[in-house]
Amino acid sequence: MDKLAFIDEALADLREKGLYNTIRTIESSVGAWVQIDGKRVLNMCSNNYLGFANDQRLCAAAKRAIDEYGVGPGAVRSIAGTMTLHVELERRIARFKGTEAALSVQSGLNTNLATIPLLMDKDDMLFTDELNHASIIDGVRLTKAQRVIYPHRDVEALERLLAENESIAKKLIITDGVFSMDGDLAPLPAIVEAAERHGAMVMVDDAHGEGVLGRNGRGIVDHFGLHGRVDIEGGTMSKAFGVMGGYVAGSAKLVEYLRQRARPFLFSSAATPPDVAACIAAIDILEASDEPVRKLWDNAKQFKAALAELGFDLGASETPITPVMLGEATTAWDFSKALFQEGVFATAIAFPTVPRGKARIRVMMSAAHSAKDLAFAVDAFAKVGRKLGVIRR
Repeated sequence: MDKLAFIDEALADLREKGLYNTIRTIESSVGAWVQIDGKRVLNMCSNNYLGFANDQRLCAAAKRAIDEYGVGPGAVRSIAGTMTLHVELERRIARFKGTEAALSVQSGLNTNLATIPLLMDKDDMLFTDELNHASIIDGVRLTKAQRVIYPHRDVEALERLLAENESIAKKLIITDGVFSMDGDLAPLPAIVEAAERHGAMVMVDDAHGEGVLGRNGRGIVDHFGLHGRVDIEGGTMSKAFGVMGGYVAGSAKLVEYLRQRARPFLFSSAATPPDVAACIAAIDILEASDEPVRKLWDNAKQFKAALAELGFDLGASETPITPVMLGEATTAWDFSKALFQEGVFATAIAFPTVPRGKARIRVMMSAAHSAKDLAFAVDAFAKVGRKLGVIRR
């Protein structure tokens, strides 16, 4: 008897419905171009917004950290794993984000798993945007708190729900800053104002906003000038910062509470010295210049304008995230495969990551892309789009 026969059925169902994801393996460093299956292709689907993933300044910092601190901390932060590098990174994150303090954890996922369940209990209530990232959803599921899902970016609906639950003493509104699949922004000023009227806390996951929005990439709170009015900022170091790790930034007492009780901090080994040193180097670069951020936005504007001119549906994006909307999953997978044949690596995104009927190629722009790279990508999208009948021009 095969006790795992149900897995065979589940995998067969994915294949039949065109939802089976064949994961490609990168054989090089992650830059504007990568090697996959022995083929050099233009990378248009990485979160490497600023090109830091193979930046030699970050690599040099990581190598120096290995020489001085070794490759691993050997323990969880709360027992024997906190090194001077971890403390310095937290100081630098807090300064960069404009908060009293910050706590670094192992990933963006752990940011939400550390924070949400710790802050909210059974008598409390969470208000969460219907399109929030899976890591937020998982953090919410780990609580015993009551939860309310409000329509995407609908602050009027959120305010009604807050008013209906005025008697709840502790309320937390959670939202992505930049929604990763569509590239639209949370209406954070209106959310903060609603929260202040109804005594609710606000938590924003800035994973796709840091390094992208605000002064020198300081994120969505800086972008909207809301310093001191957003209670909790969470994020990751694995996207614009090009490395690994996550953080929570906010008041000193919030961070101290997390340091004492947050489970990912207490029960998982600390981030490695080379990773932490590379994160600090990324902050060094951004504090010194906004050039990488400006280059990212210039590339995004150029590429989006060219695809829109061709007739592609780019959804509601307000950021360098560029969803090329294709509808059915099979169309998206076929489009991705055809792009790869043309030398462009851009993966399909389909259910369950996005709703059924809203499959897409999610193009992720980078400051590492040159004008020549963008022209190459536009030509490939045009060729494949015409071949598959997605565009007519």
